[in-house]
Amino acid sequence: MLRIKLIIVVLLCISTCTAKAQTDMTENTESLTLTKNAKEDSSSLAAADHQERWTSWLYGMSLTDDAEQGWYEDMYEMLADLEENKQDINAVTREQLEQLPFLTDNQRMDIAQYIYRYGGISSWGELAMITSLDKLQRDLLPQFFFLGDGDEKEKPSLGTMLSHGKHEMMAHVGVPCYTRVGDESGDYLGYGVRHWLRYTFGWRNKIKAAFVASQDAGEPWFGTHNKMGYDYYSGYVMLRDMGRIKTAVLGRYRLRFGMGVALNNSFFFGKAAALASLMSSTNNLRGHSSRQEASYLQGLAATIALTKGLDLTAFVSHRRIDATLGHNDSTITTILATGYHRTESELQRKHNAAESMAGGHVAWNNGAWHAGATAYWWGFDKPLLPQRGKQHYRDIYATGKNFWNASIDYGYLSAKWSVDGETAIGDGGGVATLNRLSVVPTDRLQLLALQRFYSYRYHAIHARSYGENGDVQNESGVLIGATWRPRSAVTLSVFSDYAYFAWQRYRASESSCSWDNMVQAVLRLGSVTATARYRLHLRQQDNADGSALTNKWEHKGRLTVRYDQDRWSTQTIVNVGATLLDGASSRGFAVSQQADMSWRKITMSGSITYFDTDDYDCRFYVYERSPLYSFTFPMLYGNGMRYALLAKVALTARVAVTAKIGTTNYFDRDHIGSGLQQICRSSKTDLDFQVRVRL
Repeated sequence: MLRIKLIIVVLLCISTCTAKAQTDMTENTESLTLTKNAKEDSSSLAAADHQERWTSWLYGMSLTDDAEQGWYEDMYEMLADLEENKQDINAVTREQLEQLPFLTDNQRMDIAQYIYRYGGISSWGELAMITSLDKLQRDLLPQFFFLGDGDEKEKPSLGTMLSHGKHEMMAHVGVPCYTRVGDESGDYLGYGVRHWLRYTFGWRNKIKAAFVASQDAGEPWFGTHNKMGYDYYSGYVMLRDMGRIKTAVLGRYRLRFGMGVALNNSFFFGKAAALASLMSSTNNLRGHSSRQEASYLQGLAATIALTKGLDLTAFVSHRRIDATLGHNDSTITTILATGYHRTESELQRKHNAAESMAGGHVAWNNGAWHAGATAYWWGFDKPLLPQRGKQHYRDIYATGKNFWNASIDYGYLSAKWSVDGETAIGDGGGVATLNRLSVVPTDRLQLLALQRFYSYRYHAIHARSYGENGDVQNESGVLIGATWRPRSAVTLSVFSDYAYFAWQRYRASESSCSWDNMVQAVLRLGSVTATARYRLHLRQQDNADGSALTNKWEHKGRLTVRYDQDRWSTQTIVNVGATLLDGASSRGFAVSQQADMSWRKITMSGSITYFDTDDYDCRFYVYERSPLYSFTFPMLYGNGMRYALLAKVALTARVAVTAKIGTTNYFDRDHIGSGLQQICRSSKTDLDFQVRVRL
């Protein structure tokens, strides 16, 4: 106990000292103005050093449920791509602003109106004139835009674009300093090293091409089990703003229409992020070049401007998927999304079924009003026939070979309030609807009400939207939330969300409910940002003998103190939690200290975390800075410490090398994990190396 108290005192003292140091420094308020010629500098190797700001925001928006759903991983991929391909804010479109999850509809409208009224933004300091933006948003916007003249004077040929485009090559290797049971037994057919390659080509924001080859640890590389070399390949070619063609993608891509109720295999919002952005509707088509091996579409998709304010998106897709087959391999019992192909059995499930989709979306927008309609067909080469039996929550899963979905989305935006919604139907006879009302009485107060009803008979395999777990099925509920800025330096946020599940769920053998509540306060004083959050979450699940439902209460608290300077920053994070179930309780905490520093061509980041929890129910997720396009969010439970150190060196203006070492040391066990993934020791260390070349 003395050791725990000592660690807490030391970490808090470090945070206090950094806050005190602020009084001895002068805040640099000058804004950097980028000209059109400086656009290349804004996407240079050094630009990634600022990534810590928006990734810290992303971590601040995450809740435990969000981490398990993985919504922020999709958002990380999207934001990392936007940061690497900055756009002219003075030529920004509504669709481009909609991709930024930290902006609300009203803030997007205010930015567009300011640019129209004053002929553009010439200095980032002008963002202070847009009163609806707070300091955080003013700091984040320059990470995704540059200051240009807003006028595309030259109309180069396709040949000029190809010859003057920028190339980027990236190689990444992850080396485990341990062996798993599967490695020692030979069940894993490949080496323990994971590695991937990434190539991208782009000319401004008009043309982009990307290619990824990826190999997970344990997967065979070449040889009899994998003659294709890498286990996973992905790529696409994308055109933007080519006459009437707004966006066109050939290869692998992701789509999001409306509120995501009918079709969304792109990013979606967790509860905290939904409150921050007021959960607006979005139409989005983007290429898929990440290493995620599920949920993408493959084929051709294009958005065409029919007339002013009227767009048509059409798509067609066909791809092989991983599945567990049944009844002489003639049916699909389970669609797999892990992407692992390490063992004989996993390889047998690789690409043993096919999925096809085709459809379109029509979107109309006249500024204040917008509406759209989506319709598509999806099917498989074998009929879906999920295993049911004793697991009655599977009884509502889709069955059959061919399916369809259709929806309408709608909305209205004014200076003080906005409304969005989408209502969808499917061939199963079910209905799904999500409707949002946000009211902005003043620039300092935002109110949000969100209603959803997802019938348990509704099926849409690529739909993801707001809810308890992101699935658009078997859920109805209401969220009420508010964000208030009583002072420019203070932001208060609160939400209460009630959900009811008419059909059985996993670990709930009858109708159940949940109640989720959160309150958060953010204080920004110069270079210091302090965030305090408390969350109370009620879930119903079966009791020990399965005879009735019981209430599971979860309490989570987080205190974060961050200090930023031009070349260095520190962050102290304290997480506490408790779970009450059937009269028993479990508790835990985690204390983290992080520091970042940049000096000339060197960037370094380090973190240390001490955690002590009674069990898995009190687990915590702690963000760690990682090489580009590698998102690290380790889950910690039990008793131990986590260390991580990252170093990046820009060898030249075009070549950068990044290395990271991360170690988790457990004090309460002599092995880590289970099954073939088990490590027969109390600690694990991973090394990561990345080389990045830009031409």
